[in-house]
Amino acid sequence: MGKGKRKVPGLNQSSIADISFILLIFFLVTTSMDTDTGLPRRLPEWDPNAVEEEIMIRERNIMIVNVNKFNEIYVKHGAFNGRVAIHELKDIAKEFIANPHDNINLPAKEEYVIPDFKTVVTTIKHVISLQTDRSTSYETYFQVQNELTRAYNELRDEWCRQTFGKGWVDASEDEQTFAKGMYPSKISEAEPRQYGTTVVAPQ
Repeated sequence: MGKGKRKVPGLNQSSIADISFILLIFFLVTTSMDTDTGLPRRLPEWDPNAVEEEIMIRERNIMIVNVNKFNEIYVKHGAFNGRVAIHELKDIAKEFIANPHDNINLPAKEEYVIPDFKTVVTTIKHVISLQTDRSTSYETYFQVQNELTRAYNELRDEWCRQTFGKGWVDASEDEQTFAKGMYPSKISEAEPRQYGTTVVAPQ
């Protein structure tokens, strides 16, 4: 009597699916992923009734920071128009924002009432216009934003020390709000465009 062929038991497809799912979950849980680096920004609330309008800015009140496709940084404000290194940007921005020596080529100072505090004299109408090329690297963009943010932070810290006798870290929440009123962040970002190495002056 001949031996019959042994049947190979079929694979349980549902078990394979379960195992695959478990392996996928294990991979997602155990694999480390790079996290994006960014700068914290508080965006204004959207106003559906807001009307977009063109605002005219005096030339002395604006500083243009242009990052071209070669990741070179060019700055224009007042009589200055040229290329700068990243480590120079913070101090250039601080001088522009504060205008400590009342330079006629830097932002005009005027009286401004800080809500719930007092009247101060500051460059309340200054604007830093950050312009980038579509090919600008994110790393360079981040470095530029970081240096501009450091400029504001250092000015606020210095003002807290002069006004309240303590630095920004030790200042109360209200005192920090007053410092932001003295030196409000005025960074305007234009849509990335195709720029050369020449900084475009405001019209």
